[in-house]
Amino acid sequence: MNQPLPPPLSTPHRNLIRLTIARGITWTGFLILIIFGIEIIGFQLNVLPVISIIIAMGLVNVATWWRLGQSHPVTDTENLIHLLVDIAGLTMLFFHTGGSTNPFVPYYLVPVTMAAATLPWRYAWVVAAVGMGCYSFLMVFYEPVPQLATYELGGRISLHVIGMWLNFGLSASLVTYFIYKMAHALRTRDQALSTTREAALRSEQVLAVASQAAGTAHELGTPLSTMAVLLSEMREDAKDRNDPQLEEDLALLRSQVDTCKQRLQAMVAAADRRRMEQPQPINAAQWLEEIVQRWLVVRPDVQHSVEVTPGAEQASMLVDTTLEQALMNLLNNAADACPDDIEITLEQRDQEVLIDIRDHGDGVPMAVADQLGETFISTKSKGMGIGLFLTHATINRFGGGVSLYNHEDGGTLTEVRLPLHLT
Repeated sequence: MNQPLPPPLSTPHRNLIRLTIARGITWTGFLILIIFGIEIIGFQLNVLPVISIIIAMGLVNVATWWRLGQSHPVTDTENLIHLLVDIAGLTMLFFHTGGSTNPFVPYYLVPVTMAAATLPWRYAWVVAAVGMGCYSFLMVFYEPVPQLATYELGGRISLHVIGMWLNFGLSASLVTYFIYKMAHALRTRDQALSTTREAALRSEQVLAVASQAAGTAHELGTPLSTMAVLLSEMREDAKDRNDPQLEEDLALLRSQVDTCKQRLQAMVAAADRRRMEQPQPINAAQWLEEIVQRWLVVRPDVQHSVEVTPGAEQASMLVDTTLEQALMNLLNNAADACPDDIEITLEQRDQEVLIDIRDHGDGVPMAVADQLGETFISTKSKGMGIGLFLTHATINRFGGGVSLYNHEDGGTLTEVRLPLHLT
């Protein structure tokens, strides 16, 4: 049986949740104050309509909570209707409890503030106009409560002043809560938008690099083929001249050209395979060992050590060939910084697999380390930073991250975080 979809947590939906909470607090407070006024102070009120209004607003709140559990989205128009219902309930209550002489009349500012903070400006003006109209109505039409003007607490402070003080506390608390939640939601949204924009920019840069690489590979095919033909002809001429040394040099050049052509073809073929390839789960320790062994073939000059911490022997994660190349880039950077005593550590922490690469080079300036991977910034005097940029993009695509630190004992610590694959 299909379960109903959860309600969407859109901005109007969240605003209605906060409005419902504020309504519950407000009308509960009004009920307590009215009971206190009737039983302790002796308010002369028309109790039946007053209690009926409070019960009706309570039922509205219960219906609103039920509505919030439905799947269809909340709109700004719906929020406007709820605010107008609140103003109508306040007006009916104030009509039976002293009208404009009621010290809680300025509470109209709370729904007006909520509308101004959350609704389109036309809706906000509607709420403000209705609130002003209701306040004006209560200046002329209301049922008076004599105790509001005559009763004094301790013979010094009138009940009206106490009511104004309580109203200020209630209004200030609700406005502060509502505005804080709104500001927090806006900050969270802005941060999410900023992160999305940065990710989109990195994706565009990666796509630009990939497109440039594909175009360059295609363009290099023609000159390499031309060079191969000319070298073959030159080698035949060298044979006719009986010049073994020139023939040997031309053969070496031809082999280098063939190697370049093979590498380009392999790059295109690998790109085609990666389009169809899905990341596969593999033991992290085994994967790291295989990459290190391949790395040592290319960098036989390095001295290294690999440590797998207890608990990480059975850790598994998703990998593909692009992730292998990304880690190889980081290992090469460490070897370029200092090929002596490179420390590689694998550990499992919570739901992540961590790979630490420690070199004993000169370290990385923090101003540069904070920007590595965000754009084409390199730690090498002749580097373009593309390798680190692509490495960051690849690891981020797997849901991980890369951080560079200056180790307290010297050198650079590169930390790679990848999500643990749960079987």
